[in-house]
Amino acid sequence: MRRFRRAKIVATVGPASAAPEMLRALLLAGVDTFRLNFSHGTHEDHARVHAAIRALEQEMGCSVGILQDLQGPKIRVGTIAGGAIVVEAGDRIRFVRTGADGDAMSIPLPHPEIFAAVLPGHELLIDDGRVRVKVTGLGDDTIDAEVLLGGTISNRKGVNLPGTVLDVSPLTEKDRRDLAFGLELGVDWVALSFVQKASDVIEARRLVGDRAGLIAKIEKPSAIEAIDDILRLSDGVMVARGDLGVEIPHEHVPGRQKELVRACRQAAKPVIVATQMLDSMVGAPTPTRAEASDVATAIYDGADAVMLSAESATGKYPVETVAMMDRIIRATEAHKLYHSIVQASQPGTEETAPHAVAAAAADLAESVGAPVIVAFTSSGTTASRIARKRPALPILAITPHRETARRLCLLWGVHGTLAGDVGSYEEMVERGMAVAAGEGFAQPFDFVVIVAGVPFGRAGTTNNLRVVQISDRRES
Repeated sequence: MRRFRRAKIVATVGPASAAPEMLRALLLAGVDTFRLNFSHGTHEDHARVHAAIRALEQEMGCSVGILQDLQGPKIRVGTIAGGAIVVEAGDRIRFVRTGADGDAMSIPLPHPEIFAAVLPGHELLIDDGRVRVKVTGLGDDTIDAEVLLGGTISNRKGVNLPGTVLDVSPLTEKDRRDLAFGLELGVDWVALSFVQKASDVIEARRLVGDRAGLIAKIEKPSAIEAIDDILRLSDGVMVARGDLGVEIPHEHVPGRQKELVRACRQAAKPVIVATQMLDSMVGAPTPTRAEASDVATAIYDGADAVMLSAESATGKYPVETVAMMDRIIRATEAHKLYHSIVQASQPGTEETAPHAVAAAAADLAESVGAPVIVAFTSSGTTASRIARKRPALPILAITPHRETARRLCLLWGVHGTLAGDVGSYEEMVERGMAVAAGEGFAQPFDFVVIVAGVPFGRAGTTNNLRVVQISDRRES
C-alpha cells in the first residue's frame, strides 16, 4: 500500500462508509487514517468499525491509523416556548441560568461557567454565528445583551464565546467513558476537543499516557495564543476550522492556518487541516474549484494531513471524494513550484544534535540523489525529525512496533513498515538496504541514507547517519 504522495488523508467513518466493503474501497482510494467521531454512534458501532479496519489491515498487509475524536463539552441554549424566537438587530434580550420554555427576556442558558466568566462587551454567537449578541449587563443569574445580528434562536442551538475563556474541562463524563473505551479498543490517536489553554491538555495526557498519540483540536482563539505550550504537551494538532471559523473572522482563518502548520513543523509534530475541505461532494460527484484550491493550499502550507468529515461519513460519494482528494494532493506535490514553496516556509533548525542529524540526512540524501531516506525508529521521533525538513524524497520508517507504524500514517512523507529489532550496527545497515529494496523504494546501485539512534531501541535518540549503496553494500 505504498502511496505516491507525501501528505496523508484522514477520512471520517459514518453511515455512508461503515460497511467493511466500503472501508476497503476507501483504503484503496487513498485513506491513510480513519476517524471515529464519538459525537455520533454507539460504542458497539465504533467497535464494529474498529474491528473491520483491523481485519482490513491484516488482509492488505499494511498499517492503518485510527483516530478517536472526542465530542467535548457542548454549550447550548435551553428550550424556548414555541420552539423558537426571532430577534432583530438592536433588540434587547436576556439569558437566564435556570428555567425552561423561555422567551426573549428569559432565554435559558444552563451553563454556570458562562455566568462566572462573561463580561460586558463580550459576544455570544448562537447557531454557528447566525445570531450574534453583545453582553451589556450582568446579574447573579442573568445576562443582558443587545442583538448585533438578528435571526432565529431555536431550541438547543449551540453557543460560542470567542472572547471568553471558560472554566470548564474539555473532558465531560461522556468523554471519559468514550476515552476509556477507545483506549481499550486500541485507537492510535485521540483528538481532544474544546482546548482553550495548555492546562486543558494535562488531564487528557494523564489518562491517555503513551497508549495513543494525543491530538489537540484548535478551535478556540485562546488556544492559538497558547499554541507553543499546547504543542509541548500534545503529540499533534488538528486545525478544526469549523468552530474556529465561527469564533474568529473568516478572513483571518487562512493566516491562522498557516501559523498553526508552521508551529507544528517547528515542533516536529503532525498537523491535520480539517473541515469543509470538499464539502460540496457531500451531495455532488465533483468539488468546486475553490474547494480544490483549498485542499491544495493546505498542501502548499506543508500540512501533514487533510481531513474529510461529512464528505466520507454521510455523503453520497465517499469513495469519489477520497479519490479526488488523492488526485489534488498528488497534482499539487508534482507541481514545479511545490518544493520551493514548502521550503520557503521551512522553520529554523532546532539547535540540538538529533534535529541536526535529521536535517543533515535530508540534505545529504538530496545531494547524492538517493531515492529514499531510511529511518530506524522506535517511537516515531526520528521519522518526525526528518519529515520536519520536508525533503523531496520519501522517508521509509522501519519500526519493531505495530503501534508506531500505525501512528506514522499521519506523518508527512513517511511510509511505515514493521521489522524486528536490530542488535548491531551492521545488522541495521543490512536490514535497511533489504527493506528499501523489498518495498520498492530503491534499486541496485542506488545510494540510500540510513538514519538511526544508537543504542538501538532507545526512544528519542537520533545520532547516527550513514550512506550505503544497495548493490554491493559498500559504504560510500
